[in-house]
Amino acid sequence: MKSFRYAIIVCLLILGGCETKKETTNEQIEVKQSREFYQLKTYYFDTKEQESETDDYFRNSLIPALHRQNIKNIGVFKPRPNETDTTKRIMLLIPFESMEQFLGLDKTLVKDSMYLVTGSKFINASHENPPYNRIQSILMQAFENMPKMFAPQFEVPKANRIYELRSYESPTEAYYKRKVAMFNEGGEIKLFDRLGFNAVFYAEVISGSQMPNLMYMTTFKDQETRDKLWKAFFDSPEWKELLTYPKYENTVSHADIHFLYPTDYSDY
Repeated sequence: MKSFRYAIIVCLLILGGCETKKETTNEQIEVKQSREFYQLKTYYFDTKEQESETDDYFRNSLIPALHRQNIKNIGVFKPRPNETDTTKRIMLLIPFESMEQFLGLDKTLVKDSMYLVTGSKFINASHENPPYNRIQSILMQAFENMPKMFAPQFEVPKANRIYELRSYESPTEAYYKRKVAMFNEGGEIKLFDRLGFNAVFYAEVISGSQMPNLMYMTTFKDQETRDKLWKAFFDSPEWKELLTYPKYENTVSHADIHFLYPTDYSDY
């Protein structure tokens, strides 16, 4: 009888251990699923009128509709004046809690009567007078070490701010994974945080035209602050140590840097 009781206790302990392991696995899966998704849409224009019409659509129709769907922290940015880049464009950055929310957005918008009325001119524009030339869309997922977007707050006017959007391309997917690891496990994100770069997001591009690549955005109250912080970054002992690791060598084959400012109706 004692042997029988002992066998039952052992079985219960084994089952309990299996159940605990299952719960831990579910928790780990939940953590991974909590990483946000980001869509970066760039609207290109031939004329100032197209840009103005898109501004009106974003301000009065799309962004209010997204807010009604409890989608917050929507960023709208324009390039800072640059003599070598005169392309007219607006960048729209939308965060999503899940892939399902991203995939269901269009169906949700067509059910929003207020959106359809306020955005009618833009939505139903003629092919002879389109409100933009083309749209480029990039889909991203947040890094593990910064799974949620941060909306910076500055006291200076939005037009004076410097928002820096960077894209780092890698020669192969293997090098790309090591560059992502450099941000996460390597501590590059921690270094940006320590210095006060006010990063909005760090993300892996999962669909885009320049893969394999990652993207991230840092924000500053002005150009002077930006320049001082980048100097501090390159002079920091953490960065100099990272450069000594062979596994992080040659992980970036091309970098694109965009200097932007938020529109007056951007959420941040």
